[in-house]
Formats: sequence, C-alpha cells, structure tokens
Amino acid sequence: MRDATPDFEEFVAARSPRLLRMAWLLTGDPHLAEDLLQTALAKVWPRWDQISIDRPEAYVRRVLVNSHVSWWRRRWHGELPHDRLPEPPVDADPFEDVVVGQVVAAAVRALPPRQRAAVVLRFFEDLSVEETAEALGCTAGTVKSQTHRALVALRGKLPTRELLMHGGHRDGA
Repeated sequence: MRDATPDFEEFVAARSPRLLRMAWLLTGDPHLAEDLLQTALAKVWPRWDQISIDRPEAYVRRVLVNSHVSWWRRRWHGELPHDRLPEPPVDADPFEDVVVGQVVAAAVRALPPRQRAAVVLRFFEDLSVEETAEALGCTAGTVKSQTHRALVALRGKLPTRELLMHGGHRDGA
C-alpha cells in the first residue's frame, strides 16, 4: 500500500476552495459547509488509495452530496447550544456587497435538497448531466427533471435584475 498522505494533502490544498463553495451552496451556511466538507474529507481519507486516480474530485463531490442528504434526513447534527461561544463570531459575509448573489443564494437554499443538489452540480460546479447523475447516484433523466423543476421554481421566485437594483417588487407593489 502506498503512502496516500502527500497525494491527499495536495488534493485537499488544491480543491478545497471549490469543494467548500459547493458545500456552502448545498447547506446555505458557511459553518455547516466547513463541517460538511470536513466530514466528507474524513470519509474519503481512509479510502484514498482505492479511489480512481483520474476522477477523485467526482468521488469527493458524491460523498459531499450523500453526506448532506444524510444530514438533511437526520435533521440533528449532534450539536448542542452552549451559553458561551468558543470564539468571537466572524463578521465577514462573502456576499455582503452583492445584492444579486444574496437573492440567488436564498432562492437556491429554498429549493428541496435533490433539486438544490442538481442545480449546484449542474450550474455552480459546471458538471454535465451524466456527471451530475453519477454524483447523485441517479439517472440522467432524473437529473433533467430535477433541474427543470428547480429552474421553474427559481424563475418564479427571482425578480429581474432591474427590479432588484431599483428596489422594486416582482408583483409591482
């Protein structure tokens, strides 16, 4: 068995920002996204030598999606609130200056988990229908129907850019 640590460390260093963005889009919360990515990487590390060397990112994306679905089904993440925070909260919001980004992110977060995963993989990760189907463990037809339903829902929720920038509302009120 070869030593997987250097290859794994290189992969994590190179791909973590993109995988973290995907995790954030799936969870809608930067802290949960970090936890989700950490969980996925912890699941992948012991099997790193067995993962296909030509497509490790696809495998990790699938672990991310499956872990997120498991979290969503379980709905309890094993965390309990405490009176004191272990560290001061971070004030930086990655979209604080981008109104459009906030609205799109909120709309994507409002989608059901399978539709959200399909949209994130197809449009934010720029995967093909087939790659998305592989990551989700379903057929290409399911990806197409989930993506179609998600886009219909998003079109119904998102105002035009002009309305957004001028503070208008979709219903004209």
